[in-house]
Amino acid sequence: MPIYEYQCKSCGKRFEAMQKISDKPVKECIYCSAKNVEKLMSQSSFALKGSGWHKTDYAANKACDAGVGKKDDKSSPCASCPSAS
Repeated sequence: MPIYEYQCKSCGKRFEAMQKISDKPVKECIYCSAKNVEKLMSQSSFALKGSGWHKTDYAANKACDAGVGKKDDKSSPCASCPSAS
């Protein structure tokens, strides 16, 4: 269930509410009970865990990691690797 962030325009305090996407927005401040609340656009964050993601599986060039080819050989897969210089 998503967590939404709100700010009261009367007292200025921010608070979060765990709501379904289909729920109506919060209208009342939980601190001062004012009916002057706005929904904020918050930065979301998430972590990619497990295999199958760019960072764990696709970021590394497997041919270069295996040491295939020579650094001086322009036709080898390692010739374009940053570590070849």
